[in-house]
Amino acid sequence: MRRVYDANNRYGKSHLVLKLLTLVLDRLKRSFPVVLVTGARQVGKTTLLRQNSDAQSYYTFDDYVLLDSVKQDAIGFAANVSTPVILDEIQYAPLLFRAIKLRVDRDARSGEFLLTGSQQFEMMRGVSESLAGRIGILTLSGLSSREIGGSKFTLPFLTTTEYLSERQPSVSPLSSPELWRRIQRGSMPKLYADPEIDTQDYYSAYVKTYIERDVRTLTQVGDELTFMQFLTACAARTGALLNLSDISRDVNVSVPTAKRWLSILAVSGLVYLLRPFSQNITSRTVKTPKLYFMDTGLAAYLCKWYAPETLEVGAMSGAFFGTYIISEVVKSYQNFGQEPPLYFYRDADRHEVDLIIHKDGKIYPVEIKKTASPNAKDFKQFETLRNISGLEVAQGSVVCMYDSPLRLSGGNIIPVSYI
Repeated sequence: MRRVYDANNRYGKSHLVLKLLTLVLDRLKRSFPVVLVTGARQVGKTTLLRQNSDAQSYYTFDDYVLLDSVKQDAIGFAANVSTPVILDEIQYAPLLFRAIKLRVDRDARSGEFLLTGSQQFEMMRGVSESLAGRIGILTLSGLSSREIGGSKFTLPFLTTTEYLSERQPSVSPLSSPELWRRIQRGSMPKLYADPEIDTQDYYSAYVKTYIERDVRTLTQVGDELTFMQFLTACAARTGALLNLSDISRDVNVSVPTAKRWLSILAVSGLVYLLRPFSQNITSRTVKTPKLYFMDTGLAAYLCKWYAPETLEVGAMSGAFFGTYIISEVVKSYQNFGQEPPLYFYRDADRHEVDLIIHKDGKIYPVEIKKTASPNAKDFKQFETLRNISGLEVAQGSVVCMYDSPLRLSGGNIIPVSYI
């Protein structure tokens, strides 16, 4: 049965993951005088706050008249505004961070200022300089597959038997056509609020808004066409080791420029940099992160994969499958209010493990395979980790398109639907 989405709600009124985010939000409001909900554009930040707060007032700094008045007297605005208050798109008014600090230091009440912002690269400077210790941060991404499917399950992904047992009752079968439809369509709430929206039209407008409103306004990128080429070059490398020299050569910009532009993509929530796991266990591990787009639909649009059927059999199908898995695991932690403890492993001999979850002093190795027929060879890479002294390694797992969990001598088989 197709799930019906409410266009005025990020998830649909009955969605239980919204309740989880509400619990996380409530916890932060009880603990801090300032709460910041951040993430990429159009992922539901404002909706989450407006539906789950008793704010007495709401201001958006998309309003240029308001923005100009705040720039003239930020301290006066913060001192006199009625609280609790929602301040939307706070990144356009960075002077407010210090003004808010003065207000909460004088009268520190929990949950007094509720902030949203789409661009962390400007906001976090103000947060670190003015609001350290006074602010709780909730990172919001696009819809997770759990949310799209209506799952009641809320725990962050892990590969333990206990996790799989708890996950099993709420698992809904995910057919291959539906999986690739989700990968190609992406995770933006509006695309599920209105299934009739054409993804090409949506992402075309999304990229235009992102470059015009966020990139050009806040980072003074002069050549928008070149930045668009850079964004596309990154999408073409989703799931791969980051090679800034290669990207800069393709786009014809300097490596420092490519590095600065990549930081814009990362801190604005469009890409996720999966760091290599080392902890000084060996000097032979690589130091370069892997690049993943958080929204596979945006990456598919940029790479011109316009149909799920062609994406599934295309040259980038493995990269998109891996990108989807990593983004879903990241969301499972973010939606629980936790920083994702995620890494990958690769050494000089090219031994590689796609994903490592580092939790409670133990590492949980995961291979990601776009196959419905896993076999013993898929577990071979885990032996590299077990040969490293001083490292506690859990049994390895393979996340793939097999239809049910399976325990083999080499490790666990975990279906995509169990994330």
